[in-house]
Amino acid sequence: MRDSRRIQMGNLFIGGGEPIAVQSMLSVRADDIEGNVLQAKRLVDAGCDIIRVAVPKKENAVLVSALRMAVNCPIVADIHFDSKIALEAIAAGADKIRINPGNIGSPERIKEVADACRLKGIPIRVGVNSGSVEKELLAKYGGPTAMALAESAVNNAKILEKFDFEDIVISIKSSDVRTMYDSCMLVSDMCDYPLHLGVTEAGTERMGMISSAAGTGGLLLAGIGDTIRVSLTDDPVKEVYAARDILAAIGLDASRPKLVSCPTCGRTQIDLIPIAREVEERLRSIRIPIKVAVMGCAVNGPGEAKEADVGVAGGNGEGLIFRKGEIVRKVSEDRIIDELFAEIDSIVKNFERNGKNGLQ
Repeated sequence: MRDSRRIQMGNLFIGGGEPIAVQSMLSVRADDIEGNVLQAKRLVDAGCDIIRVAVPKKENAVLVSALRMAVNCPIVADIHFDSKIALEAIAAGADKIRINPGNIGSPERIKEVADACRLKGIPIRVGVNSGSVEKELLAKYGGPTAMALAESAVNNAKILEKFDFEDIVISIKSSDVRTMYDSCMLVSDMCDYPLHLGVTEAGTERMGMISSAAGTGGLLLAGIGDTIRVSLTDDPVKEVYAARDILAAIGLDASRPKLVSCPTCGRTQIDLIPIAREVEERLRSIRIPIKVAVMGCAVNGPGEAKEADVGVAGGNGEGLIFRKGEIVRKVSEDRIIDELFAEIDSIVKNFERNGKNGLQ
């Protein structure tokens, strides 16, 4: 487990052993305040911990204020090139600023942003990607290699350190999974700043989720990473769901259910696939670390999924509801989902009364 320093942004701490935080970015035009607020609320409802918003012009800084009033999570202002926009966003109440110090302007302008953030207690996210690597590093390493990205990120952090600013989060992004993975591995040994993980321009929902799971999941399993984003060319709510699913799959999100379901075979005698899909969707609203199994075979199901807190195994037009591998009752196929969630609701209420002991 990497020992990163602990940084505060708004009401949230990251790094230093804190839970991995999930981030997404608003996709509504910056001048549509109402649309951004509505989308931000949807993201929070889905489980988003940090919301990033593009601020392309000084007049768009009012969006930061509107978001701060609308949702109870940190707002990160994404700034490119113009230090004056960064200062406006800071004044508007941003909880973190995302910049690349190398392209924000002269040393005096960088210092001005760093001083303003220090005064407000706001961290700075140093963002580096394949397209922002300095020309000398591209020449040195023969392109935007993992080492070029890592060195660029550390060098940009050092620019802020010159101005006595160390509330820094480092983000290295690449659309190439291996480059992103290797560069984050390198940086993890070069500094102790919290790391934000993500495969940028990962693609549409299917390939974006696969690439993100491969890149961020591998790093998290190695104990590296403090916040994550699953970048998808899709509704950002799906980004949050995907990130939560990755964390749950590797045991790093103790607030979410985990669904296990069999791939079906010739022994399956119920229409399992739509049942599994509906169970997965209804579990989105559950906020406890319950393990739910949807199995197609009544012969092997309860035994193979005996570690699940609750589950269902299909039979010939019927299902067996089981808890911890023990059969509770038999139900008709058309009642499987409702009966399963009756058991889940019982577990949720018990968990709310007794905490983790309620899952025993």
